[in-house]
Amino acid sequence: MPRQETYTIKVDNIPIEVTRKNVKYLRMVAYPSRKSVRISSPMHIGYEEIREFAESKAGWIKKHFDNPTVEIRKPEEEYTDGSTHYLWGKPFTLRVVKNADKYSVARLSDQTVELRVKPGSGLQIREQVMREWYRRELKRHIPALINKWEPVMKVKVNEWNVKKMKTRWGTCNTRAGRIWISLHLAKKSPEFLEYIVVHEMTHLLERGHTHRFYRLMDSFHPEWRAIDKRLGGRHWKKHS
Repeated sequence: MPRQETYTIKVDNIPIEVTRKNVKYLRMVAYPSRKSVRISSPMHIGYEEIREFAESKAGWIKKHFDNPTVEIRKPEEEYTDGSTHYLWGKPFTLRVVKNADKYSVARLSDQTVELRVKPGSGLQIREQVMREWYRRELKRHIPALINKWEPVMKVKVNEWNVKKMKTRWGTCNTRAGRIWISLHLAKKSPEFLEYIVVHEMTHLLERGHTHRFYRLMDSFHPEWRAIDKRLGGRHWKKHS
């Protein structure tokens, strides 16, 4: 396998230079003044997945090109008293207690969650405490889903975990039999978590997003296309 490969693709008539090389993450950089875009990708990520990534960023690219002096950022969540957040697709109001002797998060009801922080704790600390609470919530639900689908799919998940992801809902290391689930799925309806678990477990049978992969998904989880579409994915368009 070559140590580096560079080629060009077009998305909405925008040329994008892609370089597959020895890097850990899939990244995109836009240069509005030059009207150019570059993607760097690990060698193990396939051409189709890179194109899907580029297509998902088409709107982002156009915003940069149309407004080259404007820096576009995703607004950070502010975990302030009275702010609204989501757990399993349902909104709740956050109640912040600022003079606690230890950090903790507790559900007071379906509509209210209490975040207790030590005096002087800023938004970064609050976000970290809430992130770990979301992580625990996911870890409570994932084992049951894996146990449900392993005998159906006739696969074995050797290891699983949760991490914060920017561009994906999940990943699978087929060699190690390990799947990773996006932390953000704790904020979505449970059906999305189950779909992603099945999706990543299907990669244990078929590594790439091939015709066979989508046929397997159709056989395991016939409703997956509608769920993927609602999640903002692009897989639902493939091989239907």
